[in-house]
Amino acid sequence: MDSYKALSASYDRLTSDVDYRAVVAFYFEIIRREKVAVRTAADLACGTGSVTALLAQRGLPVVGVDLSEDMLTQAQQKTQALTPRPVFLHQDLARLYLPRGVDLAVCALDSLDYIIAPDDCAAAIRGVYKALNPGGIFIFDVNTPEKLQAMDGQVFLDEDENVYCVWRGEFDRKSNICSYGMDLFQRQGNMWRRSFEEHREYAYTRPQLTRLLKAAGFTGIHVYGDRTFAAPREGEQRMFFSARKGKIK
Repeated sequence: MDSYKALSASYDRLTSDVDYRAVVAFYFEIIRREKVAVRTAADLACGTGSVTALLAQRGLPVVGVDLSEDMLTQAQQKTQALTPRPVFLHQDLARLYLPRGVDLAVCALDSLDYIIAPDDCAAAIRGVYKALNPGGIFIFDVNTPEKLQAMDGQVFLDEDENVYCVWRGEFDRKSNICSYGMDLFQRQGNMWRRSFEEHREYAYTRPQLTRLLKAAGFTGIHVYGDRTFAAPREGEQRMFFSARKGKIK
């Protein structure tokens, strides 16, 4: 089942608090520090294309990849007036294939956590390595295990005048997976349409992801706190990774 089938049309409104410009600015500060020449980019698990659009606005040819056709439809509509216009591919990251190499691959907003089988996550990381040009860089973020564990038993509410979303978190320590069911109410004229979606995220640890990156061939691996160049602190909710392909000069 497409986890974003009902949510896709309301996703941007429900995530209006996300500062995508700050996220992309952080990417480019990493790129500046790593001295990477970026001419092409891929936005993996691109969703509605917010990061894709910001990369394209910097003049980069961008390919966006996502498993949800509904999210890709939103992304295409959002970016249709941009030059260069991004290209979108409907793919599972565990079976990633890009027709041309890229210098930069990003995966934003804990999208890698949605790959709930560690073997599939390893396959996705290997696919990113193959997709990068020599010297290219992979930047992504994940929710920390502490954040996902703390969601157990919590109830959250997001709303605006046309959308009302209630979601409940459950963390299973045996499977290491956080599940959250979403009840979504969307206004349609004088009526409200109810739909339900379940999302699941795997609580990957810093050592686990570092091992997967190294096993794929990545070098120059760095781990940061939430949009900071300090190491992740205890209790931090998000951590960023950057890793390079090939020899770093």
